[in-house]
Amino acid sequence: MRIAFGTDESTDLTRHMKEWLAAQGHELLVVGEDIAWPEVGSGVGEAVARGAADRGVVCCWTGTGVSIAANKVPGVRAALCTDGSTAAGARKWNDANVLALGLRLTSPTLAEEMLDAFLTTDPDVSEAGNYTRLT
Repeated sequence: MRIAFGTDESTDLTRHMKEWLAAQGHELLVVGEDIAWPEVGSGVGEAVARGAADRGVVCCWTGTGVSIAANKVPGVRAALCTDGSTAAGARKWNDANVLALGLRLTSPTLAEEMLDAFLTTDPDVSEAGNYTRLT
């Protein structure tokens, strides 16, 4: 799967996530590192919306800014998640295509759980009418 990745701050955690994604066989499109969170969110969102990436991952200190910026891109459904169950639910019930996470409270283990859930959970087709009204 092609994953657009962006972060406003390059950290041990963001490096770990990129290495983990590559080890899982995903192709990474690094949209931005160490750039302002609005550019991170919109850049990853645009990559997903135009089809350059299948899904996106955005990071900033809280995850809030990048999720807001990504959600301004038409066709993007970014979800700020804090655990694997929330990430799975964002895919299942909302067909989220961008995962937003905060660098402040996320451990490498928790990041792996969220990424795995986000990338392996399929949307529930019975929910399609709910999330298509948003695009």
